[in-house]
Amino acid sequence: MRTQTRQGLRFSIRHQGGRRRRAVSAAAAVAVGVMTLGVLAPPAAFGSADSTDSAVAASAAAARPNAVQQALNTLVRDVGMPAALASVKGRDGRNRTYTAGVGDLATGSKVPRDGQVRIGSNTKSFTAVVVLQLVAERRISLDADVDTYLPGLVRGEGIDGNGITVRHLLQHTSGLPEYGIHLDDAKIRNWYFEPRELLDLALEHKADAEPGKTWGYSNTNYVLAGLIVQRVTGRPLAEEIDRRIIKRVGLRHTYFPTPGDMTIRERHPRGYHRSPVDGPLRDFTEMDPSAGWAAGQLISTNSDLNRFFTALLAGRLLPAAQLAEMRETVPAGTSGMRYGLGLTSRPLSCGGVYWGHGGDIAGYETRGGVTDDGRAANVAVTSIPTDEAAARHVTDAVDKALCG
Repeated sequence: MRTQTRQGLRFSIRHQGGRRRRAVSAAAAVAVGVMTLGVLAPPAAFGSADSTDSAVAASAAAARPNAVQQALNTLVRDVGMPAALASVKGRDGRNRTYTAGVGDLATGSKVPRDGQVRIGSNTKSFTAVVVLQLVAERRISLDADVDTYLPGLVRGEGIDGNGITVRHLLQHTSGLPEYGIHLDDAKIRNWYFEPRELLDLALEHKADAEPGKTWGYSNTNYVLAGLIVQRVTGRPLAEEIDRRIIKRVGLRHTYFPTPGDMTIRERHPRGYHRSPVDGPLRDFTEMDPSAGWAAGQLISTNSDLNRFFTALLAGRLLPAAQLAEMRETVPAGTSGMRYGLGLTSRPLSCGGVYWGHGGDIAGYETRGGVTDDGRAANVAVTSIPTDEAAARHVTDAVDKALCG
């Protein structure tokens, strides 16, 4: 990441690590590294909007340029993204999808509408929901120490699981070090990691801060949250996410890849990665996502993310008490972002805030969320922006979608 905030939300997918002690380059690490935006702009014509009511969409397009489509065009033309995709649900309840750029730089193929992408740190919201469901079932306590569920596991320099609570993990106030910055591209792409390996890699380093003192994004927190879910339920995290969330709200294009599955199952734009920052864009679509696990392994679509966050904020996944806990936020970096329990709020230019998360993983960045009055938007690009100005273009596209 460019900053700690930026890093974290990129799925932070600089993952990997563990049991086998490995020396790796932090600068090359996927999710946590800073990537430079490429000058290469796809040679494709810009895409167009698709609506559930094509007649209304055509009429609106004739009356004025579509702000969302213009924002995606800018991401491709001016920022250099190979492709940009968006899904928007307005106050009228209609769902619209948009694309720009090309889905494959080698062939120039079209960007598939609402194609699947790796959603990186949006996975954290799914993990947090499962934890909070278990809180509602009285199987986990937010204010219990990690040692209550994983006795003796969390120890290191300045690190003691007796002083770190489940709430600290979900809100990134544990002070635990980040494991992803110690991973290089080759390992992120090709190695399979057990969750304990990721934790072991983090615990080789000293604490960043005392628990509860400050907010600091760390994927290590969500690896531990996932391990707690597995200890309490006796089931794999992927199964719990599938049973408790994906099937429950009908996310038909969302799944947790199985170990060793490096592909994306359904139609998708190819994802590209630049590392080092002055190097060429490389196709990074196929990769082993296990370094992300509970912090960033899921694959989904913009529309499914809209459905998930809409269901969450509407109270369909959590009781009112746990949803209120999730929305209790602390300041998280710049630009007015605040972080709750696996959920962020960001201000809108038209007033109010939207709730979501966001994620970066080599090849893809996603941003978006929902408003309290039911608007929803998610935007995906097929390379991680490499500077703050480029990143702002992605969040600006979300703002235009929700305020338009």
